[in-house]
Formats: sequence, structure tokens, C-alpha cells
Amino acid sequence: MTVDIRRANDRFKTNIGWLDSKHSFSFGHHHDPRNTHFGLLLVNNDDIVTPGSGFDTHPHRDMEIVTWVLRGALVHQDSEGHSGIIYPGLAQRMSAGRGILHSEKNDSWRLSGGAEHADPVHFVQMWVLPDESGKAPGYEQLEIDNDLLAGGLVPVASGRPEHTGAAAIRIGQEHAALYAARMAPGATVTLPEAPFVHLFVPIGSVTLEQSGDLATGDAARITSGGQRVTAGPEGAEILVWEMHATVRMG
Repeated sequence: MTVDIRRANDRFKTNIGWLDSKHSFSFGHHHDPRNTHFGLLLVNNDDIVTPGSGFDTHPHRDMEIVTWVLRGALVHQDSEGHSGIIYPGLAQRMSAGRGILHSEKNDSWRLSGGAEHADPVHFVQMWVLPDESGKAPGYEQLEIDNDLLAGGLVPVASGRPEHTGAAAIRIGQEHAALYAARMAPGATVTLPEAPFVHLFVPIGSVTLEQSGDLATGDAARITSGGQRVTAGPEGAEILVWEMHATVRMG
């Protein structure tokens, strides 16, 4: 087993006024050939978008994209006719498949008809490779806020056979599953056992068994899993990928 701790301040950073983004892996013009992925996870972007702004319509292909909102509301619209508002506790998956166009903006009042707000939206977007290329694009969202209240690891998005029929979004990757947990101060969860486990702490702080403390924005890349994670005095929200395969380079 190895544990590779990645600190928040060591992430790649993109700040262009309306967007404050921190990248766990090579992304856009940020490239490090030693940091392109972990397991099947290619993107773990920690984004804050100002109100009225966002990502204009752009393409994706052959990628499973999961978006998890931490604060505020994010509007999704795509070329397959899907349109909706993503908020904390609502998981969303977009399968790009053979090709899809979509936009993501912090302008929920334009859909809801409410008053314009001044609140940023904070979300984490994660990309994993699919099992197969060229499949039909797809979209799914699921409200899991009540499940999170229990404090344990909740399956958010999964292609794993053991999650068939579970209340989790299905992704087109049988070797990967994403979990989330909202942890009360001092609460403990046990990480899944898998060849590749990615732990990210978007809110609060935790202590990872045998590896020490992780603050907001820190991550751990673990080969094996099974460790206990204990929330700090202010509690925490964590995102955990369980992966049983890795990207084949070259």
C-alpha cells in the first residue's frame, strides 16, 4: 500500500476573474506528464464561478463527467435537450459518449424566474474514462441529500456490479464508483478497498489513518484502501473514488 498526499496549495490554478479553478491533475494549459491521472480519474477540478458567469457551450467526447455542487446552484444545458439546476445534495452525471455540447453557468434565476443573486457557485467536477468509446450520450441526476444525513459513505455514481439497483447514478465504467460523505465532527468512515482510491476533502478537515491530517483542498492517492478517515473539529465533506483499473498510457 502507498499513500500519496497532495496538498491544496500544490494544485494547478486557473484564475480568470469569473472562474477560480484548482486542478488536481494536468488540465488545459497546465501539463505535467507525471500527473495526468490516478486510476481512471483524469480530472478533479475544484471550481468557484461568480454569479451570471460560467462555461459557455463547449464539446466533450468519450468521458463520464460527474458534477458535485458544494455551495450555490449550477445550471446545466446540453445538446441532448437536458436542462436543470444542480445544487448541494443533487448528484449529476453526463456521459459524453460519441459527442455532446453543454454549458454550465451560475445563472439559476434565468430558469427559476427568481431574483438575480450575488452568490458564487462552488462545485467539484470529476472525469473518468468510460468502458467503451462511441456510445450514445446520456444524462442523469439524483437527489441523495437525505442519504448524506446519515454521515457514512454514500454511493453517488457507480458502474460497479455491486451497486446495481442501488440509489446511485449509473456511469459507463464498471471499474469505478464515487462516494460522498458529510461527516459530523469526530465521525469516522472506512475507505473502500480497491487498487486505486482517491480521497478529496473539499470542505473541512480529516485525519487519514496512519497518514496524518488533510485540510480543505487536500487529497490522498491510495493504492489499496481500507483506512479509517476521521473528521476534524468542524466536520468535513469528502469525495472518494474507488477504482479497480487504471488508464493505460501509450
